[in-house]
Amino acid sequence: RRGPHRLLLFGNPNTGKSTVFNVVSGVLDATSGAISFRGRSIAGLASRDIAKMGLSRTFQHVRLLPQMSVIDNVAIGAHRREYPGLVAGAVTGAWRLDRRNESRLLAEAARQIERVGLSEHTLDAAGSLPLGKQRTLEIARALASDPALLLLDEPAAGLRYLEKRSLAELLRKLRDEGLGILLVEHDMEFVMGLADRVYVMDF
Repeated sequence: RRGPHRLLLFGNPNTGKSTVFNVVSGVLDATSGAISFRGRSIAGLASRDIAKMGLSRTFQHVRLLPQMSVIDNVAIGAHRREYPGLVAGAVTGAWRLDRRNESRLLAEAARQIERVGLSEHTLDAAGSLPLGKQRTLEIARALASDPALLLLDEPAAGLRYLEKRSLAELLRKLRDEGLGILLVEHDMEFVMGLADRVYVMDF
């Protein structure tokens, strides 16, 4: 549908919620059926190609580079599609970018960090942040690719009450900015004030 929506995918453990995300985002190939995004079939496309079309995601378990700074983690998300070797280069400390591209990359990363409210942690090591802020950092990294649709796989898992409330405020803000969000979550109290539509999977 046109316009931003927050859709919730809910179900018992092992019903296939994360598998849906993996198939939609190109991590896994669909064995049958059809998948379309923005009016185009994406079944069988590589995850990088699907991401270029405007789809970004987070995973159930935090996947950050803990020794790297917050801004460097987000910068990887900003241009890993344009620079396929960027992640490996970042891990070794060699970005392999000229100064103009590096400046553009870091400026975009800083913008997304401010967007999600982590500016005070820009230069902190990602691994030093509490879990709630690490999950927010993952969202910032996903946003750095300028997606039209954001897939969030259990972003509230393991968070305390105030962390969940902060996350809910961020998701409302992103939706109001026009971003579509597809959310997998088990905490119904957390999501019922967020979701425009709820889909339940069973068996």
